[in-house]
Amino acid sequence: MRFEVLAWSRGRKRLTVMGSDVLLSLLATWIAFSLRLDTLHVPTAIQARIYLIAPLIAIPIFLRLGLYRAIFRYTGQAALVATAKAIALHTLVLSVLLFSTQWEMVPRSVGILQPLVFLTLVGASRAFARFWLAGLVRDHGDKATKRLLIFGAGTAGVQTAVAIAVSSQFKLVGFVDDDPAKVGRSINGVMVSAAAHVHQRVLEEGITDILLAMPSASRQRRLAIIQSLNALPVHVRTLPSMADLATGRVTVQDFRELDIEDLLGRDPVPPQPELLARDLAGKVVLVTGAGGSIGSELCRSIVLHRPRQLVLLDHNEFGLYLIHQELEALCQHQSLGVLLTPLLGSVVHADRMRTVCMDYRPSTIYHAAAYKHVPLVEGNAGEGVLNNVFGTWNMAQAALASGVQRFVLVSTDKAVRPTNVMGATKRMAELVLQALAAQSGATCFSMVRFGNVLGSSGSVVPLFRQQLASGGPLTVTHADVTRYFMTIPEAAQLVLQAGAMGQGGDVFVLDMGEPVRIVDLARRMVQLSGLSVRDAAHPDGDIAIEITGLRPGEKLFEELLIGDNPEPTAHPRIMKAQEVCLPWPVLDGHLQTLRAAASANDDAALRTVLAQCVQGFPAPALA
Repeated sequence: MRFEVLAWSRGRKRLTVMGSDVLLSLLATWIAFSLRLDTLHVPTAIQARIYLIAPLIAIPIFLRLGLYRAIFRYTGQAALVATAKAIALHTLVLSVLLFSTQWEMVPRSVGILQPLVFLTLVGASRAFARFWLAGLVRDHGDKATKRLLIFGAGTAGVQTAVAIAVSSQFKLVGFVDDDPAKVGRSINGVMVSAAAHVHQRVLEEGITDILLAMPSASRQRRLAIIQSLNALPVHVRTLPSMADLATGRVTVQDFRELDIEDLLGRDPVPPQPELLARDLAGKVVLVTGAGGSIGSELCRSIVLHRPRQLVLLDHNEFGLYLIHQELEALCQHQSLGVLLTPLLGSVVHADRMRTVCMDYRPSTIYHAAAYKHVPLVEGNAGEGVLNNVFGTWNMAQAALASGVQRFVLVSTDKAVRPTNVMGATKRMAELVLQALAAQSGATCFSMVRFGNVLGSSGSVVPLFRQQLASGGPLTVTHADVTRYFMTIPEAAQLVLQAGAMGQGGDVFVLDMGEPVRIVDLARRMVQLSGLSVRDAAHPDGDIAIEITGLRPGEKLFEELLIGDNPEPTAHPRIMKAQEVCLPWPVLDGHLQTLRAAASANDDAALRTVLAQCVQGFPAPALA
């Protein structure tokens, strides 16, 4: 029956509650008369008026104060306060009426007694409805096979406990907190224990899940907690950020898997608003590769700074459609007043790029269009060169011809002493812009170089999640391979800030902390999913980690700098690399040869040119 009631329409539920309140008002009136007259009350004709008047006063007040808009199974303190206010107003109206009319055989004290009894009955009915509809009148501990420990007994943790109370997915066993003032106390009947006792509680009480309810904690603190839980057979989840929590109620559905950002060991690099807005507000901005992971995040950041027009360019129709729809909704919701212009086109078509720049006259171009998947570019070297090198050259020439003020290239740490074609093409793109910048043109060219972006298409984290979901194994190319990681928002903000600091020919890099071993990342993802790693020492583990061997062109570790002694910038976590480049007359000759080789799909010839220009890239072996 409980599920049938929950399935009722909203109107039917309201009418049922209003009918119930009418009956409770009549009952409260009868109890009030009986208490006052010290006998079971049989109303006279005059006294019967009160039975009719009381609900006629109460129901409109309840409607006006919104008591029938509440969801009973989520009834909390705020709803009880609203009910008390409604009853207080009801008391005032009823008392004034009785004192002014002075009906015979109607005690004036009924005007006080009836609302007090009514408040008790209404409160009890709401509490019963909450427990009954939420399924809490019976112990569903047997149904809730997942036993949950909440790490964090603050506001977020308490809100989460309330949400869990109306769900049978978890049984809340306890709280954990490192605040001595909270340890040993009880929250809604659930004890708070010290963080040092987590291991003991997990093992003794059969804890299956731990929720990190600390959305405002620093990244270092979260990392320390996660590392302390690594050896435990529990599934670790987390709550959304404080910004997400501020938008609505915490529910069980808000629990999410740990982002690998939680394992970076550092807080995200904070943006400097004055740098972000310098080249955006009121300007025309063009983003190439707007439908990609980095390009779309760039667009999300740019549009918030209210450019006059944002031109979205991509050759991927579906990706362009998605980001355009998302930005349109964002602009409408926040009344940003930004003109959005989606354009289909490929950067390899020089004439099309020149026309776009001439038609829209952007003041700043963020060039994020590129092929970036190392094995794919390795097997399609000609296309990689045409898109990454000559696509950049096409955009740079179009920018010069149309008077673009700033041009920012999104580059990669794989451009540093690359062993693969993708990295070499990105370094060649950097060389093109550095050479053009040395000619002192009207456009300020700069480059932004960063490491792996978490969650971007083709990155390792989504792959590991997919492999975990299918039961493994997790595939790692080498036991010692390491990578720098950053978040997508970090990458986008870095591009915008560095572009604003560029003086011409600059290569900016981000201080991204220590690199992460991919095999350690895989182990953590397995363990924090509540599973165990299967290896020689643990043959009965759940998920295996398989070493597949380095892919063609893949390096064991990546670097961010070619030269030494990077210069500091206006941002404490952004550095400027000091690196030599080729003068344009020399580079131009190599580019002509490279274009011919790429167009002919002559793999050996194009690799030879890349080896001549890019430091660290190996020349092809002689036949």
